[in-house]
Parts: sequence; C-alpha cells; structure tokens
Amino acid sequence: MNNNQSLIQAIVDGIQEKKGHRITIIDLSVIDGAVCDAFVVCEGNSPQQVEAITDAVTDSVRLQAQEKPIHVIGTENAQWVALDYGSVMAHIMLPDIRTFYAIESLWEDAPTTHIAEQE
Repeated sequence: MNNNQSLIQAIVDGIQEKKGHRITIIDLSVIDGAVCDAFVVCEGNSPQQVEAITDAVTDSVRLQAQEKPIHVIGTENAQWVALDYGSVMAHIMLPDIRTFYAIESLWEDAPTTHIAEQE
C-alpha cells in the first residue's frame, strides 16, 4: 500500500468511526495541475458531527499514517472542514453545503470511488 493509499484508508476509517455519510474518493492524480493527488469527501448530519468526524480523522491519520494535517480550515462553524495532508485533502461537509458547492462535479474527469455505507 503506497503512502497515499494508507493515508486515504486512515481518513476513511476516521470518517466511518463517527458514522460519516456518502464517502467519496476522487483520484486527482490523473488531472494535470490538480492541487493534490486525492480528495476524500463526506457528510456529517450536524455541525457537531462534522466536528466529531474531523477529530476522528485527525486521530486516525496520526495513529495509522503518522501524519498531521498541514492546514485545517472551517472548524469555526463546522459546516465545511478541510484537512490538508499535502497529497490528500479531506472535506467534511454538511449535506446542504456539499450540494451547493458540488466539488465532485468540478473534477468530473477524475475517477471516483464511492464507499458503501456501514450499518
């Protein structure tokens, strides 16, 4: 498993730990000039859940991939939190914010993977 794959898995594990929804991995490595190699996008049902997912992702990545985010933005209102790990960015959003900004549609040419919901 390469570094990006282990980082992505650690992010997904953190999201799933706090029951994040609609997890999508967007492979940006095939897009010239992309800001990073991959986005991991998910939803939380409330600002409290977005905050809890953010904390779980940070802990999971620190423990599994031994990395800390380079930059974190959005924790003030917890409607859209972005965790920048350099080669991978995690986006944790409220459903209406995700629908409004539709960041997946900005990268339509990139391969996407949808992670099945856990019970």
